[in-house]
Amino acid sequence: MGMTRGFYIGRFQPFHNGHYNMVERIAEDVDELVLGIGSAGDSHSTRNPFTAGERIMMITKSLVEFDLVTYAVPIEDLERNSVWVSHVQSMSPDFDIAYSNNPLVIQLFREAGVDVRQSPMFNRDVLEGTELRERMIADENWERLVPDPVVDVVEEANGIERLQMVNDSDSNGQ
Repeated sequence: MGMTRGFYIGRFQPFHNGHYNMVERIAEDVDELVLGIGSAGDSHSTRNPFTAGERIMMITKSLVEFDLVTYAVPIEDLERNSVWVSHVQSMSPDFDIAYSNNPLVIQLFREAGVDVRQSPMFNRDVLEGTELRERMIADENWERLVPDPVVDVVEEANGIERLQMVNDSDSNGQ
């Protein structure tokens, strides 16, 4: 059998242990993995505090130990679901399998004829990302929820201060 390349999309705001575990599972199936950085144009908000570049650093540094070739590819949002898969494909190296548990993403990939695999861990990721950002805003223990290199990237970016500042402006309706 030839080489298999997978595709895993997420916002990775920030890249956390749920994402890391998902990559660990995917690595058993594929030779190479494309990580699609969703909402790549969004940053400096409570929901999307980190830039695409910061998220690429988090992912790249966190996955160094894997025996897996990875490509982090920024994917900007597109407000037209009917052409979303071709948009993703135009921004990404070719891939054989997509990994998601998001019902819309699964439906769109299936309609486009892409093989989609699910993981039972993925639903927890959604909760974990929100929980993680809430802990960062409250300056509570968040570090144990992310790979060590992510802590370094967040510190380098002054990510906690940024998240706290943008959260204040978001909540004031500004």
